[in-house]
Amino acid sequence: MEDNLQQARRYLNDAREILRDKAKKEDGFYQDRKYVKLAGHAAYTGVLVALDNLFDRQTKGRKSVEWYQEQLGKLDRKALHSFNAAYDTLHLAMSDDGNPISGRFFGRLKISGWDRQLG
Repeated sequence: MEDNLQQARRYLNDAREILRDKAKKEDGFYQDRKYVKLAGHAAYTGVLVALDNLFDRQTKGRKSVEWYQEQLGKLDRKALHSFNAAYDTLHLAMSDDGNPISGRFFGRLKISGWDRQLG
């Protein structure tokens, strides 16, 4: 279980490094969409690894975003709202779209107390 949290931390740290070292920030905006996408994917994967750990999921593969939302909704509404913000920012805006402004918000995301455990 601790190994999974270490893995989640590693994904989040990798995302920070990608943004810091490769995405070329100018005037508050990241210039290279490719690295914004890579950072978003790495960070979102870290969130899912942490959630799999929380829900004690041992199987390989991912459930749908709706599955995670349903599980979090049963557990903690605040955590659900944090997950939805992470999904919107990390997965949709960064990983899918490579939105250069979205990377600015990565450091501000709080995953309902998990950020203290993982980051």
